[in-house]
Amino acid sequence: MPEIPEEESRLPPGQYIPRGRPVIHYGRVPAFRPQSWRFQVFGATASGDAHMFGWEEFAALPRTAVIADFHCVTKFSIMGNEWSGIGARTLLEEVPPAPGVRHVMIWAEYGYSANIRMDDFDRDTTLFATDLDDKPLSPERGFPVRIVVPHLYAWKSVKWVRGVEYLTEDRRGFWEERGYHNIADPWREQRYSYQEEPGEGPP
Repeated sequence: MPEIPEEESRLPPGQYIPRGRPVIHYGRVPAFRPQSWRFQVFGATASGDAHMFGWEEFAALPRTAVIADFHCVTKFSIMGNEWSGIGARTLLEEVPPAPGVRHVMIWAEYGYSANIRMDDFDRDTTLFATDLDDKPLSPERGFPVRIVVPHLYAWKSVKWVRGVEYLTEDRRGFWEERGYHNIADPWREQRYSYQEEPGEGPP
């Protein structure tokens, strides 16, 4: 029996490895203005207060790196990406959530959003990436910062992130409201909301 290439053995069901690195996003690429850029952590924080980071404060947070595959719901996978930036756990330490928080909503430019379970957010592989393969993100890939949640389909890895909302009750984000699966596990092919089992989406 022929040996399966190592990269192909990491592909979730229904995925393929494309040539190059396709770029897909909704809407136009926003301009980055460092003087006015703000990143807000709000909602059910432990203190009850929101925290606002300017660009210099956010960029000065402790950094981490992750090598991970990237699985788009449109069925291509980009393998072995090296992301670096600020870990989600660092943000949770800087602005702790209240005890009842079970989900987060990631907010981006133009009001775009994606909801993520806290169990998926609070992982050492989830980070707010500023760099890809030792270079700053290009504008179309999310510069200056995007979240990367590599174990979920890539629409959860929101580009041009501007904030995190701590939630005690789940709410659907932009694509989840438009028919995408609430959880987005590529290994279970959770692409569409009609596939959801009881308890996998908001009431």
